[in-house]
Amino acid sequence: MELNEQAYDSEALLQTLLAQYPNLLAGNQINSDAPRRWLLISREASLPSEENGAGRWAVDHLFLDQDAIPTLVEVKRSTDTRIRREVVGQMLDYAANAVAYWPVERIIAQFEATCQSQGLEPEQVVMDFLEPEADPQEFWQQVKTNLQAGRIRLVFVADKIPSELQRIVEFLNAQMDPAEVLALEIKQFMGQGFKTMVPKIIGQTVAVREKKSGGSRVGKQWDEPSFLQDLQSRRGDVEVNTARQILAWAQAKGLRIWWGQGKIYGSFFPMLDFQSETFLLISAWTYGTIEVQFKELKKRPPFDNEVKRVELLQRLNEVPNISLPPDGIERRPSLPLAALKDEMALKKFLDTFEWVIQEIKSSAVH
Repeated sequence: MELNEQAYDSEALLQTLLAQYPNLLAGNQINSDAPRRWLLISREASLPSEENGAGRWAVDHLFLDQDAIPTLVEVKRSTDTRIRREVVGQMLDYAANAVAYWPVERIIAQFEATCQSQGLEPEQVVMDFLEPEADPQEFWQQVKTNLQAGRIRLVFVADKIPSELQRIVEFLNAQMDPAEVLALEIKQFMGQGFKTMVPKIIGQTVAVREKKSGGSRVGKQWDEPSFLQDLQSRRGDVEVNTARQILAWAQAKGLRIWWGQGKIYGSFFPMLDFQSETFLLISAWTYGTIEVQFKELKKRPPFDNEVKRVELLQRLNEVPNISLPPDGIERRPSLPLAALKDEMALKKFLDTFEWVIQEIKSSAVH
């Protein structure tokens, strides 16, 4: 069976496919060492042209990658004559105004509207996108920092990238720093009921690829002194004392403490290493929050069983000042560190996780 290249029926179809299947953006070709992953913020994302102004333009797609780099995507078919020069000026307009006038609050609002239109919970979508040790608040702060620094990515998408556009992209990508300019060709092949799309990054020279490593985030390595000092400055003595007691409990139980690498907020994760497996239990953050790692616990027995996760949720909700939602068993629900300032509440909370540890070890025996 032979597959033949076919043109897209419309520009709108290619736009829809990118929104539904962001991996068509070929994140592995952009950075093979740290493949880019994509969070769709909005289609037709509006851009202002002045401080506090209304939207003047609309970029076809706005994505963020895992390093919070805003990625503006403009789609044209190769038959559209604007793809040769006009679209370049259009995208440079977008870029110049995005870094000057695009407040992160507007980006968050557009993301929330996208999620709501799909019946999704924005906070949960972000948490699913990020790594377990990442912090959503820090992620959005990094979006703002990237915009202020001009660290954005412009991507021209078409079924075929003309040679004129390729030369312009290569030139701009070599000259613009820290911004990145790329072209993406997505060919469509069809035949006998089969269809496939083949993405290919165009215009990324070897020299520029080595210069721009994809913006991989280099964070701060936190430890106990730096964590407690930062928590002290943000939250005060009471929560520092609670964090100390959680750390002492974890160490007494033989848990391994993994310290986070966030640029802004510190974190630590007590982990149970048991029979060549690692179980994440909770995490604590210097902005005064504890996360319960249901999402990680559900990957292995016995908490892969929903009944067990519901039991854990019920036990936690019996602790004074804790009220986690029913859907918390599928994600990483948080509670204030201050909720555990009472000695009896903290004891009941930690006793619950002693039960979790015993359940994990008992399930291995059976």
